[in-house]
Amino acid sequence: MIDHAEITDLVGDQADAWDRAGRLPLDLVGKLAAAGVLCPQVPAEYGGPGMSSLAAGELTAHVGALCSSLRSLMTSQGMAAWTIRRFGSTEQRAEYLPQLVSGQLAGVAFSEPEAGSDLSAMATTIEREGDHVVITGGKVWVTGATYADLLIVFGRNGQGAAAVVVPTTTAGVTVTAVPDPMGCRAAGHANVQLDSVRLPADHLLSGAGLPLEWLVTSALTYGRLSVAWGCVGILRSCLTATTKHARTRHQFGKPLAEHQLVGRHVAELLVAEQAATRVCEHASRCWDDGKPELVPAAVLAKHLAAGNAARGAAAAVQVMASAGALDGHPVARAYRDAKLMEIIEGSNEISQILLAEHAMAVWA
Repeated sequence: MIDHAEITDLVGDQADAWDRAGRLPLDLVGKLAAAGVLCPQVPAEYGGPGMSSLAAGELTAHVGALCSSLRSLMTSQGMAAWTIRRFGSTEQRAEYLPQLVSGQLAGVAFSEPEAGSDLSAMATTIEREGDHVVITGGKVWVTGATYADLLIVFGRNGQGAAAVVVPTTTAGVTVTAVPDPMGCRAAGHANVQLDSVRLPADHLLSGAGLPLEWLVTSALTYGRLSVAWGCVGILRSCLTATTKHARTRHQFGKPLAEHQLVGRHVAELLVAEQAATRVCEHASRCWDDGKPELVPAAVLAKHLAAGNAARGAAAAVQVMASAGALDGHPVARAYRDAKLMEIIEGSNEISQILLAEHAMAVWA
């Protein structure tokens, strides 16, 4: 397993160049995937690092501070691995999980042109035909799809839902990169068309027939917590850049940090990072301890951390002014990346609805 320092050395100062190019180097991604960094919670019995959610979260935050696009691949790969662990048969887990910790890359396909947060509008179908399964539909904004060897595709299956493992080289699969995304530009976002894709039935995960909300919520819980930890990383990156600038940049005869209104921004950044870290730690402990409040804890962590990251990145740009307003600067990149975090894996508004429902169930 590669440690934090080695990951820092591998990324170096290249994140800005990757962001501009809209592409991560495949040799680096492959090396990290083969080391289990992209899905650190896969158990040792399948060749993975077997990290706890708390340890994996700190790793995710570290990567998120370096490069949000790379962290997005961690989220995608981890969601794919978790979905296979949660809903795959013994044979499916033994087949696919070792692939995901040995260099194969995976994406998870939820959203559709008319079905983002509205799961009831999902139109992709996964139908059993004898010894085969046929997938028809289209997915949008699938993170990591331009790099992926495998896609976990969610769709309707009779009266319920299903998830199926789809190799991207299968006939009928078309992957088209999203042009010029606002943030996480190198994360490999793509739209995926599935035209009567035919696969052996053993590609269908064993959770087929369950309600769509059950299948999707399980995968989203992992994704939300991963995104939340990534937002902690964004806040830490902004803190590092902003405090260094405020200490060395002088205006009106003294460092920026000594101007009270600037100091307020720095203080609020610190509060944002600490609050996000604490809710992420709580959610990860719920995961590790198998507590029933995991799902709302993950929603809370994602909602608070994403909002804090978006506001914190905006404050970092404000403090750094023209120095941080150049495309490619870490805080400029954080500003764009953080905004997307308020949308993916459940928008702020969806998070608020879920949290309100939880509050009414517990506190009313």
